[in-house]
Amino acid sequence: MVFTNLFFAINLTAVKHLTNPGLAKPFGINVVRVVVSVLLFWILYLLNPVKIKIEKADRMRLFLCAVTGIGINQLFFLKGLSLTYPIHAALLLLITPILIVFIAAWILKERLGLLKVTGLTLGISGALVLVLAKDNSGNASNVLLGDLFIIINAISYTVYFIIVKPLMLKYDPIVILRWIFTIGMFLILPFGWAEFVQIPWAVYTAVDYTSMGLIVIAGTFLAYLFNLYGIKNLGASVAGFYIYTQPVFAALIAMLFLHEQLAMYKILAALLIFSGVYLVNKQIKND
Repeated sequence: MVFTNLFFAINLTAVKHLTNPGLAKPFGINVVRVVVSVLLFWILYLLNPVKIKIEKADRMRLFLCAVTGIGINQLFFLKGLSLTYPIHAALLLLITPILIVFIAAWILKERLGLLKVTGLTLGISGALVLVLAKDNSGNASNVLLGDLFIIINAISYTVYFIIVKPLMLKYDPIVILRWIFTIGMFLILPFGWAEFVQIPWAVYTAVDYTSMGLIVIAGTFLAYLFNLYGIKNLGASVAGFYIYTQPVFAALIAMLFLHEQLAMYKILAALLIFSGVYLVNKQIKND
């Protein structure tokens, strides 16, 4: 789980490295990361064939998982990241555990305790601090729009996390991931193909190719696999706490390679969001 969140954090800076100087546009990167990941998932299948037929009743749920987990999630994530700061993106992604609790409570009609409501309030407050802050320190062309796209991505991933859970319990998780990525590839291609063909591969340096490789192999394929392995062996609640490490990794990497500044408003937002996630998790344990 430590490596999962490290990979996600590296992914944030690697995307900025390619999008800032125009070496690749976000939707074009999406095509590369999803298509290569699909190829790797099918190579895994060839090495270890697991023949599981998805029941007809579950196919629409599988399609919706691809829409929310790959289509909307990936498109808005990379587009938002290209417009805002890596630290903003990492912190805003932390609201996902809070959203999961409240959307699940809304769907399942669970009672909301005081700690959950307080946690939600703190999490939203932290997100508002980031979104409304006036920051022109560089590395971001449209912070407000980028942050809003990251929030949409977080909401979409939250819906995905909730609706994919029954499939993960019923079938082999790697089989489900393989099909979600495969279906998602066909959703991504119409939006990203024009930007993909514009990628100037001929001018790429070793650092640029390394950045793309980190996005595709580490930040996508291995991160998803490691996350599955961590949840399977540690449990979802324990594995979920490791998400706290992602903004720390993201901040250190962004400051080191992108010279991003750790302003006071980012620290305040981090404290608010961390506190919100902590209180929501504490309420879950008490329940």
